[in-house]
Amino acid sequence: MSDPVPAAVAVAPQTATPTPTLSTTSSPHDTPGCTTPIPPSAEAGPSTLRVSVIDKWLKPNGPPKGVSFGARKLQEQDDVWSNNAWDHAELPDDFEERAAEIMEAHAASPVPDNKVTEYNARPAKYWDKFYSHHADQFFKNRRWLPLEFPELVLCCEPDAGPKVVLEVGCGAGNTVFPLLMHNENPDLRIFATDYSKTAVKVVQSSEMYPRAEHGLGQLSASVWDISSRPSDEAAAQGMTYSLPEGVEAGSVDVLTVVYVLSALHPDEWAQAVHNLYSCLKPGGLLLVRDYGRHDLAQLRIKKERLLDVPNFYIRGDGTRVYFFEKDQLGDMLTAPPRGAETGNMFQINQLAEDRRLLVNRKEQKKMYRIWLQAKATKL
Repeated sequence: MSDPVPAAVAVAPQTATPTPTLSTTSSPHDTPGCTTPIPPSAEAGPSTLRVSVIDKWLKPNGPPKGVSFGARKLQEQDDVWSNNAWDHAELPDDFEERAAEIMEAHAASPVPDNKVTEYNARPAKYWDKFYSHHADQFFKNRRWLPLEFPELVLCCEPDAGPKVVLEVGCGAGNTVFPLLMHNENPDLRIFATDYSKTAVKVVQSSEMYPRAEHGLGQLSASVWDISSRPSDEAAAQGMTYSLPEGVEAGSVDVLTVVYVLSALHPDEWAQAVHNLYSCLKPGGLLLVRDYGRHDLAQLRIKKERLLDVPNFYIRGDGTRVYFFEKDQLGDMLTAPPRGAETGNMFQINQLAEDRRLLVNRKEQKKMYRIWLQAKATKL
């Protein structure tokens, strides 16, 4: 699981059900490098970071001088057609009504029953196929990481001390390789996991993957299903979680889950979050980025793509995607720990909906991207 296909290798655009319709022109595999930064949490805001560290991530292709990336907000006096995109967009009054009509059309034409089990039974198969097709073109430096997740930058500072970072759904290394490239911390250890064995091979075969002769830092990549349960032997001994190879329970300082939970069936969410919780040390930080309800990618999905749960779809390449509401994500993170009737697994530091207005000036179309972002501390 990882980022959707970058524009250079995007699959053919899909269109929403003809009636009703909202303007849609983006690829079904979205490009998170175009995300709008959400103000970081107070615990690790930009004021706590060395400017030079962030500059290393943004240069040489950083924002133009004098322009704050993610701060182009449409004002009443602005001409909406004067730019290709506007940040922190307000949805039009009739947006939800029109989106609901499209959802009804999706529900009226779902995936045929005889194919639902096939898609849900072996999701890794479709991600393996995906990475096999795009292995040489998929890596994309997530330049937005230091702006939206400055906590990762802090782990890379030379005086940060021993830090363990776990990237779940590493894909082609879009998070872990930039971390290594900008790391100044000799005590940083990074684990990268994906449940696609092909994705893990892509990471391990990269010239950026640490080897004895390179000395680029400590990085270990392995296959791990985020929703997996403990083995029968471990369960018999009372273990309720599974862990990635080399990761000890309660050892991770920062854990990133970017466009990963949306690839799981809703029945798998509880075990997945419990596994993440078990990886983190008390006070450890979980960073989540994923698709929001009625995102452009959802509204443009074709017929016969809705699976067995509302808002859960199959893409044209067979990979699955769910579109979250903010409260759903919040409820997952604040559920009681496994075996407890009260209490919370996480304290939520940030839970926000990030919206961007995309403009097709030639065709005079307005399109809305919607993402969710969460930062939560293990209690």
